[in-house]
Amino acid sequence: MLETVQIIKEKNKPKFAILAYQEFLEIKELLSNEHKLEDFLDYLHIQNVKSKNEDRHSLDDVKKMFSN
Repeated sequence: MLETVQIIKEKNKPKFAILAYQEFLEIKELLSNEHKLEDFLDYLHIQNVKSKNEDRHSLDDVKKMFSN
């Protein structure tokens, strides 16, 4: 989403963003649907946490930790 946005500047400052109409419709639907928006925000949060956390454990490692 938003990979193909074009920015129009005025006096070298961003003024408008142009995006494909289908992307506009998808964003409009996302923002108007509470459950979809909540899911999307959860997804973004998970991606953010994953990018900051380098100490990941495999499922097998976690199972071993809890089996002791």
